[in-house]
Amino acid sequence: MTQSPFIVSADWLEEHLSDEDIAIIDGAWYLPAQNRDARAEYDEAHIQGAVFFDHECVVDAESGLPHTLPSPEKFSQLAGQMGLTRQKTIIVYDGPGIFTAPRVWWMLRHFGAENVFVLDGGIDNWKAEQRPVTNEKSTPQPTIFDCQTSADNVVTFTEMNEIVQNVSCQIADARGKGRFDGSEAEPRAGMRSGHMPAAINVPFSNLSDKGYLKHTEELRKTLTEAGLDLSKPVVTTCGSGVTAAVINLALASVNAAGSRLYDGSWAEWGSKPDTAIVTGD
Repeated sequence: MTQSPFIVSADWLEEHLSDEDIAIIDGAWYLPAQNRDARAEYDEAHIQGAVFFDHECVVDAESGLPHTLPSPEKFSQLAGQMGLTRQKTIIVYDGPGIFTAPRVWWMLRHFGAENVFVLDGGIDNWKAEQRPVTNEKSTPQPTIFDCQTSADNVVTFTEMNEIVQNVSCQIADARGKGRFDGSEAEPRAGMRSGHMPAAINVPFSNLSDKGYLKHTEELRKTLTEAGLDLSKPVVTTCGSGVTAAVINLALASVNAAGSRLYDGSWAEWGSKPDTAIVTGD
């Protein structure tokens, strides 16, 4: 079985914790229903040298939407404060495994980082295996992160509307089935339920097993059985652009034709009064 080239194992990371060219990021974030505090958990115990990536701060504060990409200038500033450079080998982890770390992986690649990987299994499995953690504050040396933005990684609302109207690209929605078909309410107030016309439901949780990304053969099977044609481009979406990146990671792992991410996702689409929405399967 072949593992994704964008994943590192806990064994590998533990062996390389002291490497000078390694940077580690705690990219955990949780929904209110999960009843977990990412920052508090980081303060209590994190992997040696890890810096905390705050999903609520590394954003475009002027957008009015949650988790939208910051400007290259702001990202460069924040990444520099975290001690990151485009050339460093950057390892990102979250709590349960393949949940929010892929969003950080995708964002770093969007801004030009050359060697970014996700820790398989997350810190939950790391702790369960009694690997070393610390509560010591990480104090990285400030650096310069020279952004090289990949603008074609991102889909705007205007382009997403055109894609939906013209059925010009595959759309993969990472939300769970209930939110996708409209049988479950959206967690954000004022949000209509359902999905975009022609969207394909690929729940992000189907792409991993107990926090470990499926092997490439299994990923390919899961993606194609969901209805995606891996020889054609895909636009990913979810609630606020976070778990959509799990699909981007999976698609890149199987060397699919190409993928982009609709950054506004359902937080934008579902809040508008006149966007096309479908309920049911």
